[in-house]
Amino acid sequence: MSPHTVDTYGDTALPRALHSVRAGETPFDRATAHLDAPLAVVDLRAFDANAADLVRRAKGKPVRVASKSVRCRALLERVLARDGFAGIMSFTLAESLWLARSGFTDILLAYPSVDRAGFAELTADPKLAAAVTVMADDPAQLDLIDAARPAGGAGEEVRVCLELDTSYRLVGGKVRVGARRSPLRTPAQLAALARSVVGRPGFRLVGLMAYEGHVAGVGDEVAGKPVFSRAIRVIQAAARKELAQRRWEAVRAVRAVAPRLEFVNGGGTGSVQHTAAEAAVTEIAAGSGLYVPRLFDNFRSFSGRPAALFAQPVVRRPGPGVVTVLGGGYPASGVAGPDRLPVPYLPAGLRYDPQEGPGEVQTPLLGPAADGLRIGDKVWFRHAKAGELCERFTELQLIDGDRVVGTVPTYRGEGHAFL
Repeated sequence: MSPHTVDTYGDTALPRALHSVRAGETPFDRATAHLDAPLAVVDLRAFDANAADLVRRAKGKPVRVASKSVRCRALLERVLARDGFAGIMSFTLAESLWLARSGFTDILLAYPSVDRAGFAELTADPKLAAAVTVMADDPAQLDLIDAARPAGGAGEEVRVCLELDTSYRLVGGKVRVGARRSPLRTPAQLAALARSVVGRPGFRLVGLMAYEGHVAGVGDEVAGKPVFSRAIRVIQAAARKELAQRRWEAVRAVRAVAPRLEFVNGGGTGSVQHTAAEAAVTEIAAGSGLYVPRLFDNFRSFSGRPAALFAQPVVRRPGPGVVTVLGGGYPASGVAGPDRLPVPYLPAGLRYDPQEGPGEVQTPLLGPAADGLRIGDKVWFRHAKAGELCERFTELQLIDGDRVVGTVPTYRGEGHAFL
């Protein structure tokens, strides 16, 4: 079993040294004793250790940072200053342009956009056009960009990346494992769109992306579910083998059209080492592995250190074995279920009331640890996903050991809610 596993209503992904630490005595409590909750922190030692592990697993191939999993410019700068990291994978065009104006370069927009105002800005500014690569999987997306160009149809050349569908198909395509992303599945389909881009004035084909979320984002060692976990590993192994062959053929087909293709991007936090082993892939994408939220506890191949936490204050003590904290109802995106909820982390031994769960304004917590908590004490939680936590807070307290060494704004703290 992985050293980091999570159950439905409590977090067992605890370093051994923290299991018996009492309320108010963790390094996070000592570091933030002068601050009132709610608040969010990033443990820099854990963040840096996680970054080093991503580089190790990438086996010499550069890691492109997925900004949606970080959502803080200061921490993007911190990780990009490390050897082994190069470039950003952004999630909206507006974010891409903002980052480029802020001095970041080599920004790959991972999703198609229909932001006409953004494309008008991109095609009017040579600095932005040089820094941002847009995603396409349909000629209609290129039509929209052309329609947004300055009067007369001129403007800057737009860098384009194509996306390959990575889903694994079974039973003659009747069963799909993986996300519904690009309609481009075969090498021939990619080559056809590549020819359209290459033959179209104002565009330059520079990259190919294939994100295998069904491997990179799905844990294969789920606590208490050994049969299910084995089934996941069998399916993922087959999916990796099929995709490696198809990705190689797709890259070969696209390079026949665009020999100067600059990059082939693949991977994700949970599949870094597997994707890095493919000769066709030139760079790896990863972001969640920096914060290590709870959805990344159930991986057999690696274990990270939880780096991003948030604290809610105890505001009530309804009775023995129960405390109530302010707010905390921060569900993550995806199929609704218990695994999308934040989980009580410290002090160990707290769980949600199954009749209430985490609430918008208050959250009751049950367990023996509740009796050691006083009004005003902090309870520490882990979010289910990585960057989405930053949509709930305007700033992050940066912790080194038991000290706050800096306070930095999140995207939201800088006045931006891109999605």
